Amino acid sequence: EKLIDQLVERGQVRDPSDLFQLDTATLAHLDRMGPKSAENLVAALDRSKHTSLGRFLYALGIREVGETTARQLADHFGNLAALINADGEALQAVPDVGPVVAEHLRAFFAQDHNCEVIQRLRAAGLTWPEQPTRQPAAAPLPLSGKTYVLTGTLTGLTREQAKARLQALGARVSGSVSAKTHCLIAGENAGSKLSKAEALGIEVMDEPSFLVWLDALENGVEPN
Repeated sequence: EKLIDQLVERGQVRDPSDLFQLDTATLAHLDRMGPKSAENLVAALDRSKHTSLGRFLYALGIREVGETTARQLADHFGNLAALINADGEALQAVPDVGPVVAEHLRAFFAQDHNCEVIQRLRAAGLTWPEQPTRQPAAAPLPLSGKTYVLTGTLTGLTREQAKARLQALGARVSGSVSAKTHCLIAGENAGSKLSKAEALGIEVMDEPSFLVWLDALENGVEPN
């Protein structure tokens, strides 16, 4: 964050596309940066040009469009042009996209400034696989509409792996427990989130049970 603050204060980054114009000589003169750190950052920025449409949509910061919704939009429309040109009815055909989210999307893409930033990012080399036509609507995923929370230390897989597998099944993975949480996955040394889930009467699953349940869902078997 401090690095970004410096770049913005110096006028070297005015919108996200400017990040991809930075070079090692410019970065090496910033506070707490040296030649090696500058090289690593430029290399990381270069790698980040190759992304997915879902990640790109999420990074745009559109109101109410989180990681899961962005991925569902990308899967549904297949390419950015189809999404930008979609009307409210077409947008609401995407799972979890209601009238409010559809309006936020329409409003975002209706602003010239936002479209110009997207064009500049594409011109800077950002790319992702796109489908030329809209993908057929997929059958509902088994965990669509359900929110899960991960807490504690998992030993059989990493937190990111668990999150990715849940999301692949349609789940929303949140960082906090609330009344809308469907289930808490509790690893070792679970703390306050476990206490809150128990107080709210939310289902709690330990790691061994979670892994068996997850494997069953991924193999198309409805667990008991």
